Amino acid sequence: MTYPRTFSHIGISVTDLEKAVEFYTRVFGWYVIMAPTEIVSDDSAIGVMCDDVFGRGWERFRIAHLATGDKIGVEIFEFKNAELREGNFEFWKNGVFHFAVQDPDIEGLAAKIVENGGKQRMPIREYYPGEKPYRMVYCEDPFGNILELYSHSYELTYAAGAYQDKL
Repeated sequence: MTYPRTFSHIGISVTDLEKAVEFYTRVFGWYVIMAPTEIVSDDSAIGVMCDDVFGRGWERFRIAHLATGDKIGVEIFEFKNAELREGNFEFWKNGVFHFAVQDPDIEGLAAKIVENGGKQRMPIREYYPGEKPYRMVYCEDPFGNILELYSHSYELTYAAGAYQDKL
């Protein structure tokens, strides 16, 4: 039987783990559930799992685990020789290109992102101008990871037929 699974966590890569933990705890209020820790390639259970995921030769990385207010995990990785990618917004290529966070005060949250080294990529937009207060905006963390802010829940925003008049 197929049933809706719950979302567990997302993993993001950064070039400075401490700065990322500070950003996500200060801006979003997420909880640190595992402080920055170094993982090395060895015969331990985690070392073997990482060989399976990354292949041999990864040597080491640093990781921290955070949790959102609704108990979703956020793994933050800093890999050996981490590099900041330029032009990280290649939305036309397959793969995850953003994650979204919900806050009724997206104006305030977008400003806080900018104050803490991130970027606001666009003006705040309304899905139903003059009808409903559902708003969104795309931003970036200080490492170029793309995030979207929603003023209302995903299901409220889309159940209301955001694009039905366009079909």
